[in-house]
Amino acid sequence: MSGHARPTNIPAPEAALPGRPDPVGGRIAHYLFGRPVSAAAPDGFLEIHLGMGCFWGAERLFWQLPGVWLTAVGYAGGHTPNPTYEEVCSGMTGHAEVVRVVFDPAVIPPEAILKAFWENHDPTQGMRQGNDVGTQYRSIVLAPDAKTRALAEESRAAYGARLAAAGLGPITTEIAGAGPLYYAEDYHQQYLAKNPNGYCGLGGTGVACPVGTGV
Repeated sequence: MSGHARPTNIPAPEAALPGRPDPVGGRIAHYLFGRPVSAAAPDGFLEIHLGMGCFWGAERLFWQLPGVWLTAVGYAGGHTPNPTYEEVCSGMTGHAEVVRVVFDPAVIPPEAILKAFWENHDPTQGMRQGNDVGTQYRSIVLAPDAKTRALAEESRAAYGARLAAAGLGPITTEIAGAGPLYYAEDYHQQYLAKNPNGYCGLGGTGVACPVGTGV
């Protein structure tokens, strides 16, 4: 993953790769939690899909948080149905690498999930994250419910003010409702649990996010 350079423009839907009818991943159990990576969220739990560069390190960040019930990696925010990793890397699907995070809001509120998201990558970099360049590495928040999406937008504004005060540029993070999530190939799931010395491109700005403080 390190140092990969990809196209930096999202293709129009009509120019995107056609994809396929059948999924390429999502058929295994979580390496750490034991439940299927595609398991539905239990009643009362929340779900959010977060892109912050290479999804290997991002997934590890979230499975370590208390109250997180399930994580999985996949592709979202684009046009191509059931893309492969190679197709996403081509820049011709429009998808970002994302982590599916299912969590118990009674243990960890969405504000704390968002705080971890903002503080552990640089959301000002556009179509890149560090040395990883391309549309798949863009910063993105996809929230299935309107309340969580509103919290994401509020936190973006709050963190943007902190970043500006620190002399950094504007946030480029895309925030939208959650569309289809296509699970990545099984070897990508919980990659850094299986390969502890594998590549992790996470790196924050060093600026604290004011949301979720005290949690």
